Amino acid sequence: MMSKPKEFWDKSADNYDRTEERFEHIHQTSRECAKRHLTESDVVLDYGCGTGTTACELASHVKEVQGIDISGRMIELSEEKAAANGIENVNFAQADIFDEVYSKGSFDVILAFNMLHTVPDPQRVVGRVHELLKPDGSFLSVTPCLRDKMSFVVSAQIQLVRLLCKLGIIPVPIRRLQSSDLDRLVSGAKFHATETREIYSGASSYFIAAKKHTG
Repeated sequence: MMSKPKEFWDKSADNYDRTEERFEHIHQTSRECAKRHLTESDVVLDYGCGTGTTACELASHVKEVQGIDISGRMIELSEEKAAANGIENVNFAQADIFDEVYSKGSFDVILAFNMLHTVPDPQRVVGRVHELLKPDGSFLSVTPCLRDKMSFVVSAQIQLVRLLCKLGIIPVPIRRLQSSDLDRLVSGAKFHATETREIYSGASSYFIAAKKHTG
């Protein structure tokens, strides 16, 4: 039986890239920030890969990218995007980060782009990220901060989304986070931040690069 969040993201998939175009400055800046923390030997997990744009763009900077998403339609679009661009070191799977197929210490880098404000339990997710990373692994995240600065138009749209969530029409939790909330979330999961950056383009997003504590 398909879950309501999976159904929602499947239905959203075909229009996803178009709806995100207005935030392209945030997305592109986030990817440029991420590149500074990657090496050509890295094996990367892109958690919540969406339509695969980030995985495809970062693939040339690393050894391998595994993109996962709970939406089968998102994965189909990701595979089409990789094939169209001739990218061979990316593979995609409909999966969740908690699936047992992923074992401890498997990845050099884990990405969570535009994810942490939509998951049921962010602390559990970041704890799982820590578990799956190698001893000196890096966690790279970017998260909309829906309690911080945003334009009037975006603010009105967020209020509508929150109403639809409350009514159950959008079956995804949308958290109104601040950058300080994300700092605490990451440090509380035994990471130490190596770079943080606030990015604004109609709305505020917060990029964090963090290293896994091994002690």
